[in-house]
Amino acid sequence: MRTYLIGYDLNKSGQDYSTLIEKIKEIGNWWHCLDSTFIIKTNNSSSQVRDYLLNFIDQNDKLLVVRLYGEGAWTGFDTNCSKWLKENLSLD
Repeated sequence: MRTYLIGYDLNKSGQDYSTLIEKIKEIGNWWHCLDSTFIIKTNNSSSQVRDYLLNFIDQNDKLLVVRLYGEGAWTGFDTNCSKWLKENLSLD
């Protein structure tokens, strides 16, 4: 499985994030400990993830899907968030 970081900005005032968040969570194992940021594990490519999520955002919104590979460092997260990162951010 591949690991991707997903970042998004919904630019329309008052826009509802709930559908987009629900759809990201359906893709695979997920981490969501930062606003507007997810990390997911999936067998899909970054383009497949992006193309799927395009159905749930407006044309003026921003969406970033990048593959995570290699090392990582973090601070300030609770035990559950840190545990997920330790268990899921590994070399493929």
